[in-house]
Amino acid sequence: MSNLGEFFKRRMEATRETANLKELAYVRRRPVVGRSTRSTNSRTVTSKSHHRQSSYQAQNDNKSLDFVYYSDSEDEQEVETGTEDPGYDISCNFVDCIINRERGCDKKFQTQRLASEYATRHMLSNAMLKEYPVMQGNMNKVSKVFCSQWLSHKQVIFGTKCNKLMVLDVNTRHMDQIPSLQSSENSVPPDQECGIHSIEINPSRTLLATGARNSNDVAIYRLPTLDPICVGENAHSDWIFDQTWLDDQFLVSGSRDGSIALWRVTDEMIEQVTSADIPSHLYTRPLLNKKCKQADRVRSLCYNHRTQEIAVVSLNGYIHCWNALKMKQVMSKRLPHTLENVCLSTDEECQMYAVGSKAHTDLLDSRTLQSVRKIPSRNSGCGIRSVSFKGNILTIGTGIGLMLFWDLRACKFLESTMNSNRAVQLKASRGWVQRDDTFMDAFQNQKYLPAIYTHCYDTSGTRLFAAGGPLQCGLKGNYIGLWQ
Repeated sequence: MSNLGEFFKRRMEATRETANLKELAYVRRRPVVGRSTRSTNSRTVTSKSHHRQSSYQAQNDNKSLDFVYYSDSEDEQEVETGTEDPGYDISCNFVDCIINRERGCDKKFQTQRLASEYATRHMLSNAMLKEYPVMQGNMNKVSKVFCSQWLSHKQVIFGTKCNKLMVLDVNTRHMDQIPSLQSSENSVPPDQECGIHSIEINPSRTLLATGARNSNDVAIYRLPTLDPICVGENAHSDWIFDQTWLDDQFLVSGSRDGSIALWRVTDEMIEQVTSADIPSHLYTRPLLNKKCKQADRVRSLCYNHRTQEIAVVSLNGYIHCWNALKMKQVMSKRLPHTLENVCLSTDEECQMYAVGSKAHTDLLDSRTLQSVRKIPSRNSGCGIRSVSFKGNILTIGTGIGLMLFWDLRACKFLESTMNSNRAVQLKASRGWVQRDDTFMDAFQNQKYLPAIYTHCYDTSGTRLFAAGGPLQCGLKGNYIGLWQ
């Protein structure tokens, strides 16, 4: 009974140690060449062979004896070897992970895990990211960039205030414009156009949702070819500010008119468009359209796949929770800071939300919507324009060209290893801005800096695309930069 208790005690200690080692990088090392195929270390193999040899000698010496004493049997030895601490077989060396992946052993034989922010954290803390501004010709300049997504390791797609959908090749810096989808005659455009505010890709990365030519309609493209599929119309009367995919077919959009709409893109619709002889796209209506209670204007939304809920942020300082299965509003709660709540994001495990306001970034518990932490901006009143999670790193884009990085584990801004007293931050260049009378009046006595309206990491976390433009409404300009 004591041996059994000791076994479970060692098992719990090994599990606790293994959990601590798995935070950033680990690989479980198993012998590739050797007599033993189990996950055992050399000490165990040596002790087992020594036991067999001693047992064999004891049997030869006692051949003539009527009474023979046996030591522990092999079966009992097998149980003892099973109690070995698995922590000895775990490596937390990043180089071991890379070599193991090159050998192709990372699938089943030598399982490994690399935290999503491992490379991001290393490059940021060691000041390895360098800005490469993307310049444009005088004839092809776009206005403010509001949204962006990585299409592949070399292509980024972004939408602008001038209603252009652009694809950037990060290697050649060449940009192509994707034609915006025209709505049907039944669609009523808003009183004033305001460009493309959101770009979202479904989980299987086969469909892309963004704004149509009318800012109150949804456009669906097929990936990776960006062939047009359909236009969703007659759901909103004002601009669409944000969208989120629930799965590969269902999409939710939020509008400035205070409503959200549910859409569905079926396989039959895709087949109908792709099999047509003449290139065209379909027109579809929402499955349902509901007003968000206590919401003035829906500004941002995201889907929580863990609780199957939709979080919605409105400009009047509320966060709303919707049941995604029933499409019913569950609750509304006033945010800790009520000025300029314009961006929302959830972490990879959907345990918390980050909401950006005029001078703070609020972290909320996704279960209760209670405030967990209030992160003040390092520059008062600069405005938080974009937020995103990369593992345990929260990236914050501000209205004065700075990108800040909050360490969720340490509960403080990410520190630089080059200078321990200085927090890591990336400062964007000026970009391009049209110097008209409005610009001269606004920045006669102060320095112009662009706002970071959007930013996104590639899958490796080693490259950061950031874009934006002037924060003031009447100014025309843009900032597009690649940090790598």
